[in-house]
Amino acid sequence: MSADPAVLWLLPERAVESFATALGGRRLLTEEERARLERLRGEGARRRFLGARLLARYALSARTGRPPHAWRFRSGPWGRPEPEPPCEGLRFNLSHTEGLIACVTTHGRDCGVDVECAPASPDAATHLIPHLADAERAELAALPPAVRADRLSELWVLKEAYLKALGTGITRDLAGFTFSTPPDGPITVHDPHRPPTAGDAWWFELLHPAPGHVLAVAAEHGRAGDLHRIDLADLADPGEAPAA
Repeated sequence: MSADPAVLWLLPERAVESFATALGGRRLLTEEERARLERLRGEGARRRFLGARLLARYALSARTGRPPHAWRFRSGPWGRPEPEPPCEGLRFNLSHTEGLIACVTTHGRDCGVDVECAPASPDAATHLIPHLADAERAELAALPPAVRADRLSELWVLKEAYLKALGTGITRDLAGFTFSTPPDGPITVHDPHRPPTAGDAWWFELLHPAPGHVLAVAAEHGRAGDLHRIDLADLADPGEAPAA
């Protein structure tokens, strides 16, 4: 593992209530964040939003020593939250889906994370497949139905994590770049919109962190083993952030 690895923090949705209580709950949120929280419909959506915002503070505090209540955020050009004021090259990215919340942090390099439920549902497959590149659709069509939905979920989280790391979100055409995931080699991206050597600067990790979930991390200038994973459900006291 490198001296300054990417750190992946995982918070199960079932643990959000106890995590929030230990950390300080809604009082850590800004007035704007509390207003956004109240506008969300559904208990699950509100729980995941709260968990994600608190997890970001917890993860950033673990890397800096700054107390969780001191963090404020601004939105980038495409809506990505960033520390405000900037904190010496520290970057982070959030993702959540039903059952799981994830945050990745890096220093001096861009990063992105995406987590989704897996396998993809039939409705999701109908919606997602038309947005893939021709080669990816052909790959899926050649797979047995029993594994096709799982592979679709893997491709989707890789694409989302990469675009979030770039800072563009899904404003990019998802068919405009492709991934290669050989079983015995590193995951690589081919993106004609970036310099030919740019793909070599990116490192990807594809994980199945819990039953029914798939997750991808994208980071600049990484290498094999460049990921430190922390599962908050395993911590005895989530109120004390371990050093990362």
